[in-house]
Amino acid sequence: MKLKDIKTYVTVPPTGIGGSFWVIVKITTDDGIEGIGECYGIPVSGDIACRMVEDTFARFVAGEDPHNVETLFRRVYSAGFTQRPDISMMGVFSGIEIAVWDILGKAAGQPVYNLLGGKFHERLRTYTYLYPKNVRPDGRPEADAEDVYHDGDAAAKAALEYVEMGFTAVKQDPAGPYGMQGGRELSLHELARSEYNVKCIREAVGDRADILFGTHGQMTTSSAIRLAVRLEPYDPLWFEEPCPPDQMDALGTIAGATSIPIATGERLTTKIEFHKALQAGVPILQPDIGRSGGIWETKKIAVLAELYNAQIAPHIYCGPIAHAAAAHVALSCPNFLILETIQTDFHDAVVTRPLVWEDGYLLAPEEPGLGIELNEQALLDNPYTSGGRLHLEMCQTPLSSANTRIITDIE
Repeated sequence: MKLKDIKTYVTVPPTGIGGSFWVIVKITTDDGIEGIGECYGIPVSGDIACRMVEDTFARFVAGEDPHNVETLFRRVYSAGFTQRPDISMMGVFSGIEIAVWDILGKAAGQPVYNLLGGKFHERLRTYTYLYPKNVRPDGRPEADAEDVYHDGDAAAKAALEYVEMGFTAVKQDPAGPYGMQGGRELSLHELARSEYNVKCIREAVGDRADILFGTHGQMTTSSAIRLAVRLEPYDPLWFEEPCPPDQMDALGTIAGATSIPIATGERLTTKIEFHKALQAGVPILQPDIGRSGGIWETKKIAVLAELYNAQIAPHIYCGPIAHAAAAHVALSCPNFLILETIQTDFHDAVVTRPLVWEDGYLLAPEEPGLGIELNEQALLDNPYTSGGRLHLEMCQTPLSSANTRIITDIE
């Protein structure tokens, strides 16, 4: 069996939830087995990302036995005389590698988790972000939508609705825009808003659900510690990526200054960068399987975390294929904590057999491979326009420590 052909798709989720576009990969073997994968967050236009995937497949993957996953990883990891963590190239490779594992599972007649050590968990605890109910095609809330991101009362209402659906954990990021300037000192206004949001959510859900406090690297070390002090009375399960991902020592300083566990990983790639996070004292790793190096590399990251008595909580902000791949790794890992989840009609529409939840838990797929198949027509019906928005955008406006505005992340 040899890896023969590749086809790529770039599609736009109508609500924008899960990113501005998804890059989907389909690989076919010389004996007709098809595998599907998904790349996460390649920081170029979607059509260019597809060309990168196709070029990488042609150079390093085509004609190879799909069992040689380690060889494929080393080839791409070393591409162009790099041989170091490259978040773009690993995003490209991850989608290819996920498709290869789907092929291996189908060829063996087994779910992928059975090829990774077996099903350690029967089901996976999941959490959801607090999403607005009314969103525009670009993912931003309609004018009349409740501001669940910044309004503590609206956030509490949304959190309670998710808890009633069965979720035992919810996540929100009210701190402020995700800025290109790196860490900054949050204003008193932003600190107070964040504290109020968490207070409202805790009062609404009591001990029925964990609160996950998300941020996206907005803060300096000192600002993150100031915010952590405000949040500690409400006992969040974690404080996510409080400072930029290139400030690993700062993450360690924050971890040592608060009782709230620090989580990070959505902007890291390969075991090398995650090892640095563990060495810094981060107890919860959040690899995104569409960027971290794929299924095999993410399994290695989870095993490495065991040596530090740390846990994994895979990050998901994408389509259902990377979601399914992360679930297979999580099902095989003793140190799995919780899985991020996105449920929209479009996530279900792009696959012929959606993932299945029960009372806030994701059930283990039983079919061979990833356990899902593409509905290609749904992808084609929602095409990407060349040169459109990136998968995620950052605020381009420098902000001061007196910021009182609520602004969009791409302003």
